[in-house]
Amino acid sequence: MLADKFDDWQRLFNAAKQVQGERVISPFIEVGGVAAAILTKSGNIYVGICIDTASSLGMCAERNAIANMLTNGESNIDKVLAIMPDDKVGLPCGACREFMMQLSKDSGSIEIITNYENRNTVLLKDLMPDWWGAKRFLRS
Repeated sequence: MLADKFDDWQRLFNAAKQVQGERVISPFIEVGGVAAAILTKSGNIYVGICIDTASSLGMCAERNAIANMLTNGESNIDKVLAIMPDDKVGLPCGACREFMMQLSKDSGSIEIITNYENRNTVLLKDLMPDWWGAKRFLRS
């Protein structure tokens, strides 16, 4: 089972790396410095890149990947990986963490890689202790 875990992270890293590539779209928009890949509970991988704009209308790579997943009819994330411009992995920002938590009552179990070389991970619920919205899932 341990080998499968490593294979998943390698697959996610490779998928994110394929779309990563910083480029200027216009004098107002730069994209691709950060890339993300998510693995769904059904085993599919979706990718996204960051979109940075002069007017703060951009989108993080993680949310872009999630939008791609939602567009394709899925909503249950298993694992998340984001690659920074220096090829190190990075944690999702607060907005991305919040967005993931709102997807499902089980989102706290999403595994996020914190160190690719050592395969260290953290669960989303550990990054969002005492999350404000948990009780809403109990009502649904």
